[in-house]
Amino acid sequence: MLTLLDQLDKGTLWRSPGGIHPPEVKFLSNTTPIGQLPLASTYLVPVPQVGENCTLAVKVGDSVLKGTPLTQGTSIWHLPVHAPTSGTIVAIEPRASNHASALPVNTCVIAADGKDTWCELVQNQLDDLSHQQIVDKVRSAGIAGMGGAAFPTHIKLNPVSEIDLVIINGVECEPYISADDRLMREYSQDILAGIGIIHRLLTPKRIVIAIEDNKPEAAKAMQEAVSQCGLPAGSIRVTVIPTKYPSGGEKQLIQIITGREVPSGAIPAKLGIVVHNVGTAYAINQAVTQGKPLVERVVTVTGRNVGKPGNYWLPIGTPVDHVLTATEFTPEPDQKVIIGGPMMGHALANIQVPILKGTNCILVPSSQEIGSTPEEKACIRCGECATACPALLLPQQLFWHAKAEEYDKAASYNLKDCIECGCCSYVCPSDIPLVEYYRIAKSALKQAADEKQQAERAKQRFDARLARLEEEKLAREAKAKEASERRQASMTGTDKNAVAEAMARIAAKKAAAQAVTGESITKESSVTTTDTTEVPKGKAAVAAAIARAKAKKAAQANADGTDTNGAETDNAQIDSSVDVDATESATDAIAQEAPLSQKDKVAAAIARAKAKKVAQQTDTVPLEPTETADSTSELSAADDKKAKVAAAVARAKAKKAAQQVETAASDIEVSNTEISVSDVNDAEAIKKAKVAAAVARAKAKKAAQQAETNTENCLSQTATPAVDSTASVQADVNADAETAVNAVATDIEVSITDVSVNDAEAIKKAKVAAAVARAKAKKIAAASAESKTDAEIESVDEIQTEDNVASPSIAATLDTATTEADAVLPSVESTAKPIETAPLSSDELKKARIAATIAKAKAKKAALAQEANASSDSSVTND
Repeated sequence: MLTLLDQLDKGTLWRSPGGIHPPEVKFLSNTTPIGQLPLASTYLVPVPQVGENCTLAVKVGDSVLKGTPLTQGTSIWHLPVHAPTSGTIVAIEPRASNHASALPVNTCVIAADGKDTWCELVQNQLDDLSHQQIVDKVRSAGIAGMGGAAFPTHIKLNPVSEIDLVIINGVECEPYISADDRLMREYSQDILAGIGIIHRLLTPKRIVIAIEDNKPEAAKAMQEAVSQCGLPAGSIRVTVIPTKYPSGGEKQLIQIITGREVPSGAIPAKLGIVVHNVGTAYAINQAVTQGKPLVERVVTVTGRNVGKPGNYWLPIGTPVDHVLTATEFTPEPDQKVIIGGPMMGHALANIQVPILKGTNCILVPSSQEIGSTPEEKACIRCGECATACPALLLPQQLFWHAKAEEYDKAASYNLKDCIECGCCSYVCPSDIPLVEYYRIAKSALKQAADEKQQAERAKQRFDARLARLEEEKLAREAKAKEASERRQASMTGTDKNAVAEAMARIAAKKAAAQAVTGESITKESSVTTTDTTEVPKGKAAVAAAIARAKAKKAAQANADGTDTNGAETDNAQIDSSVDVDATESATDAIAQEAPLSQKDKVAAAIARAKAKKVAQQTDTVPLEPTETADSTSELSAADDKKAKVAAAVARAKAKKAAQQVETAASDIEVSNTEISVSDVNDAEAIKKAKVAAAVARAKAKKAAQQAETNTENCLSQTATPAVDSTASVQADVNADAETAVNAVATDIEVSITDVSVNDAEAIKKAKVAAAVARAKAKKIAAASAESKTDAEIESVDEIQTEDNVASPSIAATLDTATTEADAVLPSVESTAKPIETAPLSSDELKKARIAATIAKAKAKKAALAQEANASSDSSVTND
């Protein structure tokens, strides 16, 4: 069985699938030698890769020579571009690209000076260069595939796998194009010299120069050059293949020469095969031996509307409109200018675009050559496209998915293997531009892949940054630790003492700050007057509202002081409702201001319910009409005056007695609170004790106010003589005072019992304190009864003049009772020594304030209930 090499030597060929035979029309341009065109005034050199893997080597205003590099980079994919002529860089800006989309691309604009002066070129002997030096020279020359793909040549010259076969592609199968044909005819020796360089780098077993049978002159010229070259005999041959489009495709040519099919997604190098264009071989020779970069190429300018069709050496960057003007272009209406051949080329939207390294043809056909684009019709599923496809794809299936923008499904049908040859569009009876759909789908897939790659790179950069920051943090910590260890190691005894003293001072300052904080907390939760207590903004607003309501009530009471019992009772009801509403508002405001525990919430709800109940009871108290107005009318003017003076004296006495009651209650509260605190050993009990003290204080104050109010009501309602009225008022004052103090003592007893419920001794002491409170109350009431003087009853004038003396007498009596009560307390306090309480935390202080506020609300509710009862009793007495 013959090997592949034996079959190659015999010239065996294989048939490739698909393909078509369009009209060639090469005679328009292949009959004349390659020519030259005048220099353009401006050259446009695209630099699309700047910013990705290379940078600009020039700036605006620089003067450049022909062959001067315009970009520089280190990436393996970087292909430098060079100045096509000498001149000046006048702009670096986006310009329209040589693409069907005409999207702008970064472009160097060179104003030619007309001299076309070369830069310094370095010529070399091939034997003096190493393989790597040759590859570097090819790379620095910016040589790319000249067949149209523009793949970097230096990559193909340095493959990873071993190469057995090199194919030099001189097929040039597309109609109208004859650039390679004329190049092989005129520069066959230079092409063979480039092939010799390729042979030296790759050392293949065979080199095959493939030429179509419609180029007999080119095949003859290449055969003569092969016979004269210095390559080993039998290692290179010229093979003529049948004319068929697209037999010049890389994969199709490999299949025709070797019978092997390149797998989908693979490259020919995996099969040990490399394909180079004849124009690429020529450029390799120019770069390695003469040092010339790729700054020009042969371009076919053809079509019926060109006055001078032919092949020309055109500098890279020459504007297309300059080429057409120089070749006497005569446009028609709706004229098309096509870059490339009629099968794989694309029409330009703007002719102010440059010639590129992969541009091999400029086609300007007449309307008889290429008619107007026919209207697309529906697919009839004839299958002609599948028969003509040289890549053995399913064009019909690809079309459906591409049109529906289902690009992933199109990719699953090997869309990337499409070579965009245009055979399917050529044979389609429905005139569907299938290749255009495939190009759009490929662009979409490429964009998605680029975005995914960019996202992956961004993620890698982010991960690298996090790792770097973590390393820097660890390095700083290690450095700080090492410095600390060095300082400690070098520290003397004196330094250590100084450090210890500094730490001790810091600790002392911290302890002092904590003590100050604890003292402030203790002061806020201790027994203080309402005026010196710092009230939160929410509580202050509620208290201000209550004060305004009470002021309004007092004004109404003063204006209606001489009204009947029914009017006074109505005022009492109004006061009760005002207090109840104010209490509810205060409780709600406090509940909103700070979060309460479940127990506190329940207590607040109970307080609101009780307040509403008191209001309802006040509304339902039966009010009986009295005959006060009639009785008052019977009094003489003198009796009326005496009654008013007596009432004023009684009010003063009641006010003084109430203040003494409040003072005594406060003293009892403080003593019992200290007793309970001394018996409790946990912070929670201390907190409850302070709350109970605040509750007792509020209740005592409210009881005193209620006693004064009841006295005023009783004096205004009575119609008896001044002496009897004074006695009655004083009795009521004594009774109210005694009741208030008893209530305070009872509340203190209950509160203290709740605090130390688990301590029998504490309970016992609390009960003693309550008994002391009741004893004080009785003594205060007795002292108030004895304080009456005959002078107050006999003479109204004397009562009026001694008004300011009566109150001090009551005060002295109350002070005596307070002193006696205080004498009892030491005996109780001696049973246990008070212990120092730890300062409360912010949370405990907050809860204590909330509990105190709720307790105040409860005390106001109890006072309202007592006021309602007193009003009822007054009405019954008058009756």
